[in-house]
Order: sequence, then C-alpha cells, then structure tokens
Amino acid sequence: MSKQHKPAAPLLFATFLLAPLVAAAAAAPPAGRIEITADYRYATHETENLVEAKHLVCREAWRLAVVNSSLYREQTASIVDSPLLRDLAYTLATGYVQDRQIVEQTEQGRTLSCRVQGYLPIEESTRVIRTQLSGGPPSAEGLDQNRALRILSVREESSSTIAVQYQALKRLDWLGTHYQGGLRESADIMVDFYDGQGLLIRTDRFPARRTPSGEDVLNPGAVAILKVAKPVGTKTHRVWLVK
Repeated sequence: MSKQHKPAAPLLFATFLLAPLVAAAAAAPPAGRIEITADYRYATHETENLVEAKHLVCREAWRLAVVNSSLYREQTASIVDSPLLRDLAYTLATGYVQDRQIVEQTEQGRTLSCRVQGYLPIEESTRVIRTQLSGGPPSAEGLDQNRALRILSVREESSSTIAVQYQALKRLDWLGTHYQGGLRESADIMVDFYDGQGLLIRTDRFPARRTPSGEDVLNPGAVAILKVAKPVGTKTHRVWLVK
C-alpha cells in the first residue's frame, strides 16, 4: 500500500537537464564553417537593364560578404594587390559559399539592394586563399573562360584605357542568321569598374565580335584584343565572362 513510483522524479529531472543542452546545440554554428552576411546597394543608370542590375547587386553582395568575413581579413591582411584580392573574393563567393540565401531584395526608384547570408567552409576556404595568393603568374589556360571564349590577358594601356586579349574557343559568326551553338550571350566580355572605396561604378558588356583584321567571324583559336575606356573615378577593374 505504501509503494510509490519513485523513478518518476529522476526521469523528470533528467528531462530538465537535457532541455538547455538541446537548445544550445540548435543555436551553435555548423562545425567547420563561419557565417557570412552582407547588404549591398547600387544606384542604377537609366540605360542599364534592371534584370541584369539586380543580378549584379546580389553578386556584389556575395563578394562583400566574403571580404567582410574574419577568415578572409585574417588570411589577406598583408596583401595590398587590389585586383588579386578582388579576384580571390569572387572565387570564394561564386564557388565555395554554402547554404546560400538571398534574404531580401529591394527596389526604390533606381536604387537596388540585396541582402545575402551563407557559410564559408573554414579549412577549404583557407586552402583556396593560400593557394591563390602564392600561385604566381596566370596559367596557360588564361584568366577566365567559358564555352565560347578565353581571356588571355588584361593590361593597362593608358591611365584611361585597358586592353583585353581574348581567344575564341568556338566559331563565332555574328553575320549569320543562326548563331553557332546558341552561345551569343556567353560570347560577351564583361568589365566591372570600381572606385577607390571598392564600390561598383558600373558593369559594361562588350561583344567578342572582331579580330584585329576587322573580320566579323572568329574561328576557334583566333585571338583578338578589346580596348575599353575606363569611366571617371575608376581605381580598379575586373574582366570576366558569363558562365
């Protein structure tokens, strides 16, 4: 008659002990990764395509998220080569960020903004940074390439002009009614221009359409040079290809 269910009290006590441990585990950051976030704003020009501008703003937000991360700052603290650092940030932003989320996009008049959130894997990102910073000159494969083009070199021709040397990987026939392979959009050379604070001034698109001899057809292996005028206020730039 006097027997009681005494085990109930210890079980209840154990439940209360486990509760804060479960909550703490849920709040802990993923092992081996750091969270990165950024909010980027950009005032578009009247001639810019808004769809492309929205994509551009989020791309810059991802770059800024990488640049602002403690991992990136610590690994690149002694480096002053702005183009190298910018290319490194894009490498991480486009190829290594995990669980990417566009948290918010807004449009107020001509001003666009994009807020992003994701994670950088610590070990892999550190390896990429150290490898790229100690990599020396560009490889024979070039600076960037897609299915149609390869960027071979980018150099300052004067204080107001840059020269981009590129090579066709497929036949690019701009005079034909049917574009070979349907790659016309990918056969454009993109150039980003940045001011002294690292803010984007604008992005220009140039069709890879003429060889030095003036021909409109570029056969596989043909090399050409594009000369680009820099907008006023440009301090650094980045040449890239649509993938």
